[in-house]
Amino acid sequence: MTQLVDKPRRLPLNRERVLRSAIALADTEGIDALSMRKLAQELGVVPMALYKHVANKEELLGGMVDTMVGEIEAPAPHAPWKSAVRQRVLSARQVLLRHAWARSVIESRTTVTPAVLGYMDSFAGMFLGGGFSADLTHHVMHAMGSRMWGFTQEVFDDPAEPAPEQPEMQAAMARHMSENYPHLFSIAVTAAHDDESVVGRGCDDQFEFEFALDLLLDGFERLHRQKWTSQGGTRR
Repeated sequence: MTQLVDKPRRLPLNRERVLRSAIALADTEGIDALSMRKLAQELGVVPMALYKHVANKEELLGGMVDTMVGEIEAPAPHAPWKSAVRQRVLSARQVLLRHAWARSVIESRTTVTPAVLGYMDSFAGMFLGGGFSADLTHHVMHAMGSRMWGFTQEVFDDPAEPAPEQPEMQAAMARHMSENYPHLFSIAVTAAHDDESVVGRGCDDQFEFEFALDLLLDGFERLHRQKWTSQGGTRR
């Protein structure tokens, strides 16, 4: 008598599975490696099967951003506005650090999805709930910019090429910096760690991010206490 062997059941394909698989692929191989064909191979389906769940790659990328936004933790209930905003922003930063591809995708979006609008609305709501006027909140949102998503455009980006390890070359680069760019050299010396070259050590991104975030929050708090308005404030 022939014995039937059950074949393993394939997981049903749905939009969430497509988006999660796309995120996993982008996390491991980078966003440039993501294509509908490559994603279909990862899922074990033909490319046309994906189009039942996402219309095209643009919709796929938008859905990936929406899924990422869903990973950002909400602040603790009834938390003061300042700590709530700080918690929200730092959670967004942790999510962005997990998904290195997200920054470039967020910056490239030309359409705003309901999930993104909902996140921005909740962000504004933390300031409004803290007693900020709609006028001040409008300017706050501009000032926060991309920081609400957990990243900023840094002045001091990491160099394209690593600094030389040879002491004599490091010393030569330091002399070149001090002679030609004295102001940058002076702050590089201040930021350098004890056993590192002044031209070979990058900034502590997390520290700089939180430093600027706290500076903004302190400024927002001061303006709020002063009952600042755009009509009464100094604008040039």
